[in-house]
Amino acid sequence: MRITPRRLAIGMSLWAPNLFSGIRVRRFSDDWTRATVELHVNVVTRNYVKTAFGGSMSAMTDPYFFMLVMHQLGRDYVVWDTRGEIEFVKPGRGVLTAEFEVTREKADELRARAAGGAKVREWFETVITDSDGDVVARVRREVYVREKKRVTAARS
Repeated sequence: MRITPRRLAIGMSLWAPNLFSGIRVRRFSDDWTRATVELHVNVVTRNYVKTAFGGSMSAMTDPYFFMLVMHQLGRDYVVWDTRGEIEFVKPGRGVLTAEFEVTREKADELRARAAGGAKVREWFETVITDSDGDVVARVRREVYVREKKRVTAARS
């Protein structure tokens, strides 16, 4: 069974680490170029000073860039999320949102750079905002891409 964007969003929202951290995947676009993720800060998901736990904010941004790249490139590529950085700007309260985008052009560029088995590392950036639209955190994630060896070997 092929995974659809809607099924993946539901599955990721019900996945235990996300479910119990207040993380909800609102949507993946049909063309796998965008994702929207929310963190609901409540009594279970807040820290000692009643604001969003930093680990939850990091977790809400962890897999989404690599998933967008992976679904656009297909099964002939190894795609990993290798590093992440987060800068906390202000305390997060209420519902926090992160938008992720990997354009078709960026995916095509990664595919071209990874041709022949080259190892590619690319940084992607997003922000986490609160319900007022204020930036709560700035996030960078590094994604690793490489054409699978069987594909490279078949071309030789």
